[in-house]
Amino acid sequence: MQAIVCAGFGDPAVLRPADLPRPEPIGTEVLVRVHAAGVNPVDWKTRADGETPAPAGPGPSVLGWDVSGVVEQVGVGVTRFAVGDEVFGMPWFPRQAGGYAEYVTAPSRQLARKPGGLSHAEAAGLPLAGLTAWQALVDTADVRPGQRVLVTGAAGGVGHLAVQLAKARGGYVLGTASAGKHDVLRSLGVDEPIDYTTVDVPATVRDVDVVLDLVGGAAGPSLLRVLRRGGILIPIAGGASDDTIAAASAAGVRAATVLVEPDGAALTQLSRLVDEGRLRVRVAATFPLAEAASAHRLGEQGRTLGKIVLTVS
Repeated sequence: MQAIVCAGFGDPAVLRPADLPRPEPIGTEVLVRVHAAGVNPVDWKTRADGETPAPAGPGPSVLGWDVSGVVEQVGVGVTRFAVGDEVFGMPWFPRQAGGYAEYVTAPSRQLARKPGGLSHAEAAGLPLAGLTAWQALVDTADVRPGQRVLVTGAAGGVGHLAVQLAKARGGYVLGTASAGKHDVLRSLGVDEPIDYTTVDVPATVRDVDVVLDLVGGAAGPSLLRVLRRGGILIPIAGGASDDTIAAASAAGVRAATVLVEPDGAALTQLSRLVDEGRLRVRVAATFPLAEAASAHRLGEQGRTLGKIVLTVS
């Protein structure tokens, strides 16, 4: 099969096409012919250092966790899917999944049926970002109707899904992005777009129940100031440090680290929101598999509105 491997670690030029053996599914696994593969920040961070989110294993390192495709073969014991089913998912994370390839194998329960209303490119943009948003806002924060939810980096891959999910849960949604992206944020359901280039968010925003911080950096802990008592800060980029957790406790709020996990059941819930018209995936750009390096270069600019996807089959 054709795949893109890391010939060492460093800049995007290390991504090279290669011929690799097609994997074979064992019991409980399915073989998926990949039609599209999502590109995420964790991909280019792993490419750069070989250590994020887990050290690369022996042999050629094949990046990519987000996949959408068609079941080609099923292993012993698989009853959820049959050959020909369209599926999508984020298998194996944080271990290597090998999504930048024509075929992947995955435990069947780490996948879900592809929403009928999404193309393979759109579906490939949903798993990692959508599960990050779900596990932060639903499983961890338990967003409820009427709560105020602030999403920083609201126009990005995770952000544009998170604001829709918070809205679907009945939240009042605030989202930060540059002014040129505010119309898109409003179309996604954001009640209060905030231009982070002109507004000092920690100094001006107040009475928030949940902060999903997708930007991170030195200013991240200052977002504790926007929370009302009992609120929660969930910093995705870098997680919550011990100092931030201690400062949160002293202020009567919480700080929690979420590292996304494969979850076929949650993917099914996200699919239901797609089918109901309450969640849509915005694809910012697509590239052929062979141009994975160009996809990484675009992603590293940090300016995309939505998801970057590789078309594979």
